[in-house]
Amino acid sequence: MKLTTKGRYAVTAMLDLTLNDKAKPVSLADISARQDISLSYLEQLFSKLRKSNLVVSMRGPGGGYRLKGEAKDIVVADIIAAVDENIDVTRCAGRNACNSGKPCLSHDLWMDLSEQIRVFLADISLEDMKERAASVKHKCIDSDQVGQLIDGNLLNRKES
Repeated sequence: MKLTTKGRYAVTAMLDLTLNDKAKPVSLADISARQDISLSYLEQLFSKLRKSNLVVSMRGPGGGYRLKGEAKDIVVADIIAAVDENIDVTRCAGRNACNSGKPCLSHDLWMDLSEQIRVFLADISLEDMKERAASVKHKCIDSDQVGQLIDGNLLNRKES
């Protein structure tokens, strides 16, 4: 399974928002500059994130976005789902139609793997990622580093 740019950028932008949401809302222009993500692309992503009740927008001078809730309550799986990203490793998108309209021999294996990925991502909150980012002292986290943070959480959990 490969997470597309849409999902990676959404997670990156939400982590940036979490790290920089101090006293005032964070503008998409600031996220765009820090993360090198197109402003128009961020506008599309944040429209979906707002509709999914993960962020709130503030208008006017000094406006921008804030998390709608606590970082500990927003998980990576919710962010990915909000931007219509499908976490599925099957060829048939989970429809039992891999092989001429019927499940392929390994269908259940790939369905189980997809579920494990969903469970894993549902167990990582923005707060977890914020703490991890602080521990590695990243000032600017790009989409590749978000993947490394997630992978690092996986490695840390296996060691426990």
